[in-house]
Amino acid sequence: MHFDKKTMKSSELGLSAMYRILKKSGAQRVSDESADELRRVIEEIAETIAKNAVDDANHAGRKTVKADDVKLASKQFSKF
Repeated sequence: MHFDKKTMKSSELGLSAMYRILKKSGAQRVSDESADELRRVIEEIAETIAKNAVDDANHAGRKTVKADDVKLASKQFSKF
């Protein structure tokens, strides 16, 4: 678990992964702020998807969240 130095908020995702994603997407250079902001946005989206997937599983009477729950919950974030 990582901590944001500015807000001391814990993070589930590593900052180095954000640098790699930005670099793979074509960035020549990546600022610390951009990597941190990407992490914040991705975590916010992931949390929303996870909550919706849990709700879907509960609605179906299951305790286990399945891949289909996550796929359905992530539809609103898909560009396809």
